[in-house]
Amino acid sequence: MHFIRANLPLTAVPSRPDIRLHLATPSSGLSRLLGEVSPSPYWAFCWGGGLAIARHLLDHPDLVRGERVLDFGSGSGLVAIAAAKAGARQVIAAEIDPLGAAAISLNADANGVALDIIGDDLVDAALPDIDVVLAGDTFYDAALGARATGFLGRCLDAGARILVGDPGRPHLPLQRLRELARYPVGDFGDGVSSIAPGVVYAFGRLEAGEGASRDG
Repeated sequence: MHFIRANLPLTAVPSRPDIRLHLATPSSGLSRLLGEVSPSPYWAFCWGGGLAIARHLLDHPDLVRGERVLDFGSGSGLVAIAAAKAGARQVIAAEIDPLGAAAISLNADANGVALDIIGDDLVDAALPDIDVVLAGDTFYDAALGARATGFLGRCLDAGARILVGDPGRPHLPLQRLRELARYPVGDFGDGVSSIAPGVVYAFGRLEAGEGASRDG
């Protein structure tokens, strides 16, 4: 945690200045500092899908108010923090990277919210008791996208409502997604800014007669 405090200053989130996160800056030098410990510190940046879900929840707090929420692949904890601020009864932030989990803890404290942080890979594990699943930026890789689609399908079968946030990456299971909203948040992953909008989707079942998603 000392590493994160020392190298990632608390920074207002783009489009949501009421949330502050420990984020990388050009002077952080994360690749050099982390080396093989965390070769892709995705938890140190704001990504388009997470930014879109966070904004959507804070604009529509009824989606999670009083609910048990799981933020799947929590990263920096942005989406989980937004859910807590929107009035969720319980928020579980699932993040398998130990440094990411540490960042989530610091970010939650900085924003005055309580999160349950777990480091388990939930894809093949027993599902926690949840009402809503939030999945931001989980489809940037084909293999991960396929696993995420399977996991979200299990959550759906268990009765959870699911929101997906993504700026339009090629591995989205579009046959199972219904667009709800678009936000001009950009995509800030790996410190590179682009103009792709963040899109929030509802995740559902394949309609009868439709094939499998492009991720299998």
